[in-house]
Amino acid sequence: MTEPPRESRRSRFLSREEIELWNKVTADVRPARGRRRRASEEQPAEKSPEPKKGSAGAAAPAPPPAEKKSRPRPAAPPAEIDHRTRTKLRRGRLEVDAKLDLHGLRQAEAQMALYDFLRRAQAAGARMAIVVTGKGVRSEEGGVLRRLAPLWLSAPAMRDLVVGFGEAAHNHGGEGALYVQIRRPRGAK
Repeated sequence: MTEPPRESRRSRFLSREEIELWNKVTADVRPARGRRRRASEEQPAEKSPEPKKGSAGAAAPAPPPAEKKSRPRPAAPPAEIDHRTRTKLRRGRLEVDAKLDLHGLRQAEAQMALYDFLRRAQAAGARMAIVVTGKGVRSEEGGVLRRLAPLWLSAPAMRDLVVGFGEAAHNHGGEGALYVQIRRPRGAK
């Protein structure tokens, strides 16, 4: 008994007619010399009866084009928090929903803590968070976490979590902290 082929990411967006057409087109395709077929390609395609040569209406009419299903767009890269939002935060008119302090953590620990914190905050419905990195007094250019946190927040892995970020106001930690605006989860209204 053989297992059915695993569904690929692309095939989730194809209609049944498109899949059948693809199977017909690729039925006689063989792998290049010295290459093996993937497990998903080993299933033989269903053969349909081919039209007879010379008979009237040998070419079947083309099926109507299938409706394109819209894919979710990837989230935009994080932007700088706008002036109005920063002013509201500084004056206390906009609440900070969550806070993370990265003091005393190593780089890898801090990065994982930041990612986990933002996932939990997003799931809890938080819209704004403060991430305290510290100023880093041991070197001229500042602390390692202070330099790396903006890079981590800009990473593609964080795009589903972060709308924007920027330096916190003096009363929230100033240079040693960042405001992080958290993205609403997909599908939430």
